[in-house]
Amino acid sequence: MVQHPSGKTGMLALLAHPVDHVKGPSFMNPALEELGRDWFVTPMHVKPDDLGQVVAALRKLDNYLGVILTLPHKEAMAAMCDQLGPNGRLIGAVNAVSFAGGRLTGDMFDGMGLLRAVTEAGIGIGGRKVLLVGAGGAARAIAFAFAQEKPARLGITNRTAERSEKLANDIAAALPNASVSAGEYDASGYDVVVNCTSLGLHEGDQLPTDPKRIGPSTDVVDIIAVRETELMQAAGAKGCKVVGGVPMALGQMAEFSRFFDPDRS
Repeated sequence: MVQHPSGKTGMLALLAHPVDHVKGPSFMNPALEELGRDWFVTPMHVKPDDLGQVVAALRKLDNYLGVILTLPHKEAMAAMCDQLGPNGRLIGAVNAVSFAGGRLTGDMFDGMGLLRAVTEAGIGIGGRKVLLVGAGGAARAIAFAFAQEKPARLGITNRTAERSEKLANDIAAALPNASVSAGEYDASGYDVVVNCTSLGLHEGDQLPTDPKRIGPSTDVVDIIAVRETELMQAAGAKGCKVVGGVPMALGQMAEFSRFFDPDRS
């Protein structure tokens, strides 16, 4: 059982808008305890227009190690950082910002977290056809991480076509040998389908892709961590291998432990 924080506990704020769906601390805090960290994650409801002010205020609290970002703050926070780690620079979005050394140092761990989760679930990316739905901060991280695994094809589709086209072009520029394209794709013919949108966060949401177009041999990944989405249910009913968002979050905890360590070199 996670102990209650004390005056010696290093605090991490998980910033979200809205915040009522956020359940990350319920599994992140036990994971940090298992890693031997006297740290504690607490969710905070921060509206986009208030992000800069909130982060500025948290920096003044000496027991705050930094912030973890979820929807919709990942790209906006990257622009506020004094320094970006390698993934943050490549992707243009961050999901973790350290206050160490009096600077805002941000980096992105969503991609490596999900890659670790699907690997542990026995889902391969290399040499397979992968459809990624979404083009926001988390989608960018996942797309870059998956592209480096050399899939046979990485298709990116998004409600706003300009965002998916930009993401595909950014990957092609950084990884010239990557087979990546953007367009209006359905899930038929793909080996892996990944929902990187917020669709499914609430019951009754529109489905991110038509499950009727998903074959029983397709692996389905949904980064929503708060519930079993309708997409996951439909895919599971077909016999698909399904991975949700909690393993992605847990896959990042060792990285967070190193990143937020105030004594790291």
